[in-house]
Amino acid sequence: MLVLKCSMKLQMLEKMLRWSFPESLKVYGAVMNINRGNPFRKEVVVDSWPDFKAVITRPQRENEMDDLDHYTNAHAVFYKELQAYQELLENTNAINWGQIFQIQGLQDGIREISRTVALSKKVDVKISCFQMVIHSDPDTLPDVRLQMDPKLTLTYLDISHASLLSKTWSRGGNPRSQKYLANLICCFPSVCVLDDNGYPLSWSLTDQFATMIHGYTLPEYRRKGYSRLVATTLAKKLHSCGFPAQGNVLETNIPSITLLKSMNAQFLPCSFFRVIHTPFQLLAKSDL
Repeated sequence: MLVLKCSMKLQMLEKMLRWSFPESLKVYGAVMNINRGNPFRKEVVVDSWPDFKAVITRPQRENEMDDLDHYTNAHAVFYKELQAYQELLENTNAINWGQIFQIQGLQDGIREISRTVALSKKVDVKISCFQMVIHSDPDTLPDVRLQMDPKLTLTYLDISHASLLSKTWSRGGNPRSQKYLANLICCFPSVCVLDDNGYPLSWSLTDQFATMIHGYTLPEYRRKGYSRLVATTLAKKLHSCGFPAQGNVLETNIPSITLLKSMNAQFLPCSFFRVIHTPFQLLAKSDL
């Protein structure tokens, strides 16, 4: 196991991961953020270098971590050989199995190996599966021209909005999710529509893996085109910064799927998996 610290190796890894799209997208987004200031203080672990067979991005070990915070204790994984990934996952030097953490990735083996390894380590797993989408070509994004009320403003989210975002997020509603969203607002691109009092009506933001997450419009302001406006604007912003405009959606979320299709999003053949690992002794303390 190796921790890549060298900036030249990390830049090389970013280029190498492009050869394995779309399966490597989550790790690619994390590595891009590491190479551009590392706002979420991540690091990269590989089984070997330069001919790696498995790679994991994880929180830097030298930073103090909350063992109950699965939002921040997030890992992205990509493997070329499943056995190499399993061996890396089993390695306690690669993964802190004493905390609640999540793994994200776009390969079927991720959920299989998590189930296998977690059982031996007395850890519960909760698996979520989503459709993965990407806006690969900024020229295919629609030219959204919305005649908004002059009292409304298209702008960026502010840290003061984190409480509202947490309450409306399907994975939120607790102090850790609010803190996590506040950090995302500070570190990564976001777009929102504000009323004349500075209150957000519709928004979309980006996470630590360069993924568009938590697109939401308050119920009373839906069907006015705001969701399409903020999502398209954010996708164009990500492209202008060199990031892939990627996102995920539940198969049952028909309104969001309809929105993404109207934006000419490409639905990928691979599914997105998020696996939350909770040690048995921490289950009672979990926010899940």
